[in-house]
Amino acid sequence: MQRTRLNSLVDVVGARIELLFSNPWRRFALSIISILFGFFMGSAIATTAGQDASWDVIGAALILFFTELLSNFVYRRPSRDRTETNLRRPLLVDVVNLFKIGLTYSLFLEAFKLGS
Repeated sequence: MQRTRLNSLVDVVGARIELLFSNPWRRFALSIISILFGFFMGSAIATTAGQDASWDVIGAALILFFTELLSNFVYRRPSRDRTETNLRRPLLVDVVNLFKIGLTYSLFLEAFKLGS
């Protein structure tokens, strides 16, 4: 890809965000926020789709597609660039994966609430 100013700016901003969240406590805080936001979105999606029963199947199919696609991306075999010394996943992958975990947990809780 060409080295444009926009491309350089995006690279620098990404590197600085990675550097900012290299602190374990900040990374942990971002992880907790991501899980809680996923939990909130799962509750919001289930509540909104439950208002009109015609969107239940479509919403469930979209969430299933999103979670399976993301699981395939995150849990596939490690690539060649991740050596034994660099086993940590990138920040964005961890945040999106934790969002997915919160979303799935929220949907399980909603199902248990409806079943009781």
